Amino acid sequence: MASVETVLQPFGADSIAEAAALIRAGQPVAVPTETVYGLAADATSGEAVARIYAAKGRPAFNPLIVHVADRAAAERIAVFDATARALADVFWPGPLTLVLPLAAGSLVAGIATAGLRTVALRCPAHRAMAALLAETGLPLAAPSANASGTISPTRAAHVLRSLDGRIAMVIDDGPTTHGIESTIVAVGADGLRLLRPGPIDARTLAEAAGLPVAAPAAAGIEAPGQMASHYAPSKPIRLNISGDPGAAFLIGFGPGTCDYTLSEDGDPVVAAARLFDALHTADAAPHPAIAVRPIPAAGLGAALNDRLRRAAAPR
Repeated sequence: MASVETVLQPFGADSIAEAAALIRAGQPVAVPTETVYGLAADATSGEAVARIYAAKGRPAFNPLIVHVADRAAAERIAVFDATARALADVFWPGPLTLVLPLAAGSLVAGIATAGLRTVALRCPAHRAMAALLAETGLPLAAPSANASGTISPTRAAHVLRSLDGRIAMVIDDGPTTHGIESTIVAVGADGLRLLRPGPIDARTLAEAAGLPVAAPAAAGIEAPGQMASHYAPSKPIRLNISGDPGAAFLIGFGPGTCDYTLSEDGDPVVAAARLFDALHTADAAPHPAIAVRPIPAAGLGAALNDRLRRAAAPR
């Protein structure tokens, strides 16, 4: 694709107005959410969504999350049952994505759902994305603002490292809060299926819904973030390294000497916020490989280990 000048703007009324004008013109812009930075475009325009895929180099069979201002906007796009409404009321705005059947007459472009009969919806909590949704009045398709398969961005500098010259604008509002992508669940009459672990864990979801949470029932791509190799740096990664990491850049968890600690106290919330920044730092270091200390799988640790497994998977 042809190179464009990428402008970095601090968050504010002027940058939101400029970003909204670009989106109405069919161009994607990078904007922070509470999870990671997203690459947002008009979800009702197939041409605009295609520009997201082109900028990221993203496979067209991988669907996108559509961001909305509130549940009312979401119900114009998807069919909500009582369970979906209850989850939205508890966790929206916030880092939960619901995969639901498309509503009749939904205006979301088919390319945003990768031709599926379901759509992934989220109402974000971050002030920048919320302002952009309000300014445009549109649902916004917004995957992570990075080249497909590479490390997700939690800072504006990460976006520029990956997409400079590919998009017109990046709104900078500092590092993101959660640091990993949203939890994704498919809502069914008999329960929930956890399609991607994230900041809201399965136990919390089950308690809110009053229904069990199961793993995906079948292979195949139903939602974003399910590709086996994803979030990957350019170097090989070795996981669960308890001993000597050798020449590798060591990412630690808990007490102990390392090159970058996710959390000295073993706090998974702090670790999640730092995970992708750690991978970006390790990828830029002179070390030939990356090693990661073990992270317990309980609670948010499941999401951390999911991202690390996909980052380490063969490409």
